[in-house]
Amino acid sequence: MFFILIKILKNTETITDSVFVYLTSTVLIYIEDTMFIYQKIASRIETQIYNGVLKFGDKLPSLRIIQQEHGVSISTALQAYYSLEAKSLITTKPRSGYYVIFSIKNLPKNPVKTSPDETPSMYSKTDIIIDLYHNLNVKGIINFSLGAPTKELLPVAKLSKTMHETIGKLNAGGTYYEKIEGSENLRRQIAQRTLLWGGNLQEKDIVITAGCTQALSLSLMAVTSPGDTIVVESPVFFGILQLANILGLKVIELPTDSITGMDLEALKKVVQQQKISAILIISNFNNPLGSVMPDANKKEIVKIIQEYEIPLIEDDICGEIYYGKNRPTTCKSFDTSGLVLWVGSFSKTLSGGYRVGWVAPGKFLKEILRLKLCLSSSSTPITQETIAAFLIKGRYDYHLRKLRNTLQANSIQYITTIAANFPEDTRVSKPQGSFLLWVELNSKIDCNLLFEKAKNKGIVFTPGSIFTLQEQYKNCLRLSYAIVWSSEIKSGLIQLGNLIKEELED
Repeated sequence: MFFILIKILKNTETITDSVFVYLTSTVLIYIEDTMFIYQKIASRIETQIYNGVLKFGDKLPSLRIIQQEHGVSISTALQAYYSLEAKSLITTKPRSGYYVIFSIKNLPKNPVKTSPDETPSMYSKTDIIIDLYHNLNVKGIINFSLGAPTKELLPVAKLSKTMHETIGKLNAGGTYYEKIEGSENLRRQIAQRTLLWGGNLQEKDIVITAGCTQALSLSLMAVTSPGDTIVVESPVFFGILQLANILGLKVIELPTDSITGMDLEALKKVVQQQKISAILIISNFNNPLGSVMPDANKKEIVKIIQEYEIPLIEDDICGEIYYGKNRPTTCKSFDTSGLVLWVGSFSKTLSGGYRVGWVAPGKFLKEILRLKLCLSSSSTPITQETIAAFLIKGRYDYHLRKLRNTLQANSIQYITTIAANFPEDTRVSKPQGSFLLWVELNSKIDCNLLFEKAKNKGIVFTPGSIFTLQEQYKNCLRLSYAIVWSSEIKSGLIQLGNLIKEELED
C-alpha cells in the first residue's frame, strides 16, 4: 500500500483533456520520482517535441552535451535517445547526430463527432464477429483486430511462477468452491487500487466475476428486464450489443465525441422523453473511439442518473492502461447514491484466459450476488489467488509501467504510419490510453468489402459496422496496436493503406 499512498500524495491533479493528448506536457509514462535517469531525460525531450518547441528537422544536442548537462554517462544519454527512437520521434544520421522526425502538422485529423439515429434498436450482426474470433490465433496473419495484448507484452512467465507458488499454498490445491463474492485477498487488492482514482471502496463492496463480460451481464440483468431500453455510446463495443440482444433489450445509441465521450445534452433529452432502465458507458478509453470522459462530464452524468434514478453501468476495463501521469477518475468516484455499477477486469492487462473480472454494484449488491449464485455459484480460486499474489508482491505495477510505455510507443508508430500511407482525408483517433485506434475513411469506402480483400492478403482488422445497430460506420475500422511493433506490422499497415487507395481509384 505504501507505493499507492505515495503516488496519491505526489499526484493530486487529474489528466487534462486535449485534442492531441500526446502533444501536451501531461503525457509522461512514469511519475517523475519513479523514472530512471534516462527516462527523465527522454521525457523532457519528448514533451518539447509534443509542444512544438522541438520541430521536425531540428537537430538534438549531441550525446556529449547531454552527458555534460545532466551529469550522466554516455550510456545513459544513449538510452534516452534510443527510447525516443523507439517511438519514432527522432532518428540518427551517420556522422551528423540525432534529428526530430515527428511533426504535429502531419498527424491526421480526429474522427468527427458521431450522429446516430436516437431510436431504440435490436442487434442482429454476428457473422463478421464470428469470423474475427476464428482468426484470433491463426498463424501467418497480421492481426489488427486483437482485443487484448499479445503474449509477448504480458508477464506470462512471472504469472505462471506465481500460480505454481499459489497452488501449493491453497487449501486442497485450490480445488474447493470459492465464496460467492470471490477471493477476499483479491477483492482487498482491487479495493486498495481504487485510491488511485479517488475511490474508497472496501472488499465487501466488490464481487469477483468470470471476466468483464460476466460482470456486464450480471449488471444488466440486475437492473433491467426483457423489453427494457438502455442507452449506450455510439460507436459502442460490439460485445455490449450482443449482451443486450441476448437479454432482449432495446438500445439507444447517442452521439459520441472521440475526445470527450457521450454527448450529455443528448442524454438529458433522451431521459426526459423516454423510460430508460440503464445507461452503459466506457468512461475511460472507450472501445472503439478511445475517448475519455472529462471529470466535469463524469460528475454531470452522475447528477443526471441521480435525478432520474437510472442505474449507470461503468465499464472501466482499460482504466489502468493510461499514458499520462495519473490514472483517470471514474464516475463511481462521484457516486453517492449507489446507482453506479463499476465494472473492470484483468483481461486487458494480465490475462484474458484467467477470466478474472469484478463489479462494485453499489445498491445492487444483493441482486448481483443472487444472480451469480444462480448462474455460476463461484469463481475459480486458483486464478483469483494468483492475481492477488501478483498484486501483493508489487509485480503488477512494474508490468503496467512497461505495458503503458510500449503501447504509447506503438500508438505513435501506428498514427505516423497511417498518416504517411493512408489517403490524405483519413481521420484517426488519438487515445490517451488503451490500445485501439478508430479510423474514419472516405465515405466511398465499404470496410466490410475491404475486410474480405485484406483478409485475402493476410491482414485482419475490425470493421466499424459491427459497433452499431444502425447503417453507419461502414467507412470506419478499428485497429489494435496491442502487439510488438515490427517491420512486418508496419508493412501490414502500408498494405492496408494501399488497398484503401485502390478502392478509391476503382
